[in-house]
Amino acid sequence: MSDRTLGTFPDLIDPTAGIAKHLQLQNILRRFVEQRGAAGSAIPSERELADHFGVARMTVRQAIDALVADEVLERVVGLGTFVARPKVDLQIKLTSYSEEMHRRGMVPDARVLSFEQIGASHLVARELQIDHGQPVIRFRRQLLADGEPMSVDENFIPAVHVPGMLDEEPPTSLYRVLSERYGMLIEWGEDTIEATAASASIARLLNVELGAPLLKIQRHAYVSRSMVDYSVSYYRADRYKLWVPLQRPGMRTPRSYHPGRHPGS
Repeated sequence: MSDRTLGTFPDLIDPTAGIAKHLQLQNILRRFVEQRGAAGSAIPSERELADHFGVARMTVRQAIDALVADEVLERVVGLGTFVARPKVDLQIKLTSYSEEMHRRGMVPDARVLSFEQIGASHLVARELQIDHGQPVIRFRRQLLADGEPMSVDENFIPAVHVPGMLDEEPPTSLYRVLSERYGMLIEWGEDTIEATAASASIARLLNVELGAPLLKIQRHAYVSRSMVDYSVSYYRADRYKLWVPLQRPGMRTPRSYHPGRHPGS
């Protein structure tokens, strides 16, 4: 595999060009990824690249380090270096997962892990501001995009708000069911975002290594002043980047901006 890949590099290092060798190699690798590199495919090892281009391993490492920093390549400990898969910009909105994935041109899917009524644990009761043991609907899913695991979501809803919910099939869009069937349009919410490491069970569901970095988001969602949903989500850090628009209070936004969109595009 590596030999075939090396044979596809049309350029070589020019020692007379007056440009540092690691910069030349960086440009060669970048062009290769842009033109021929499939997302998730491996590139040759540092030793193979050093032998092919006639440069030191340190020169190769400098070029790869720069491309990893630019999110063109990604390293996986123990496996090698790969063409980076594009990250989804995680915008914090009160919309459903399926709506967000459709907007990005991806095919959403979900695997239901649990859909049941349980008594609220001390933690869930505290977060929902209800009594310990009060019935809640627990809805846990593995969310996918284009067939690949992206996140694990777990929602807790006081059962008193959603009578008969378990009599139907698990919803494909929770917020839509809350709105259309129960008249509860989620109006606002509060998110807490933190970095965490994948536990054994979450790692299996997300197809990542044990201890891999994740984004953990806890949400409290409200209808008026009433909290109707508490959720905990674990997002793959290698597939998401967090985009948070900022604005000074009292100032108008001069133009619309979206990550990855350049002026005039």
